[in-house]
Amino acid sequence: MLIQLESADDERLHDYTKLTEVQLRLSIEAEQGLYIAESSRVLRRALDAGHQPRSFFMAEKWLEGLSDVFEQYPEVPVFYGSEQVLESVTGFHLHRGALAAMNRPAPAEPAELLRNARRVAVLEDIIDHTNLGAIFRSAAGLGIDAVLLSPRCADPLYRRSVRVSMGTVFQVPWARLVEWPSRLFAEHGFNTAALALGDDSVSLDQLAAAPPKRLALFLGTEGDGLSTETLASVDRKVMIPMHGGVDSLNVAAASAVAFWAMRVPGA
Repeated sequence: MLIQLESADDERLHDYTKLTEVQLRLSIEAEQGLYIAESSRVLRRALDAGHQPRSFFMAEKWLEGLSDVFEQYPEVPVFYGSEQVLESVTGFHLHRGALAAMNRPAPAEPAELLRNARRVAVLEDIIDHTNLGAIFRSAAGLGIDAVLLSPRCADPLYRRSVRVSMGTVFQVPWARLVEWPSRLFAEHGFNTAALALGDDSVSLDQLAAAPPKRLALFLGTEGDGLSTETLASVDRKVMIPMHGGVDSLNVAAASAVAFWAMRVPGA
C-alpha cells in the first residue's frame, strides 16, 4: 500500500517521529510494543525471523529494491517521499535507505532458551547500545546459542543496537532475566565463568583447554564490570592475557575473543 508523503505533518507517522530523542523513543517503543528496523538488510532479517511489520518508511529511490517485500505484505502501508520530508519526520538523514516499524515479538522464557543450549552469553548491565549490538553480532557469528540479559541491560531491539548488530539480534535467541543473580544456570547444568580481572582469575586459554560441556559466560557493564554479587555466584573467573601495558579490552571486543576461544569443538 504505497502512500506518498507531501509533508511531515501526517498523524500516521507517529512511529517514526523524532527518532533521535533517545529517552522518548525508549518510552514509546516500550509502551507501543514496537521497534525500528533500519536499512534494507536489517529489515529483511527481521522479516525472515518472522517479525511482523506495522509500516515501512523510505525514500522513493528504495521502492524498487524492496518491491518483493511489499508484495509479501500488501496490507502494510509503505510511506515514501523526498529525503527532506523524511528527515523532517525522523530528525536525521535517512542514508541507509529504509526504515520499518515492527511489532515486538513475545518475550522468550530464559529457561526455555537454556534447555538445549551449550554456550550462552550472560550480560550484566550493558547499557551502551553500540556495545550490545556488537556483542550480538559476535554471538551470532561465533556460535553462541543464546544471550541472557540482566534486568538493567539495554534493549537489544533499540534502533542503534539493531543496526550495529546488522540484524543479528533477530538470529540469536535472547531473554531478560527477572532474578539476578539467577539460579537457572545451575539448575540447567551449566558451568559458569565470569570474564574479569582478579588474583584468582585463570587464563581463558586454561578454560579452553578443558572446555565444559555447557558454559555460561558472564560479561559486565562497560565501566565497573561485573558486580560483586555476580562474581560470587560463578564457578570461576577468567581473563584474556594482555600485552603492551593494556589491562583489558572493550567489552564488545572481549566478547568476540571469549566466544571464539570457548566455541564448541567441531561445531
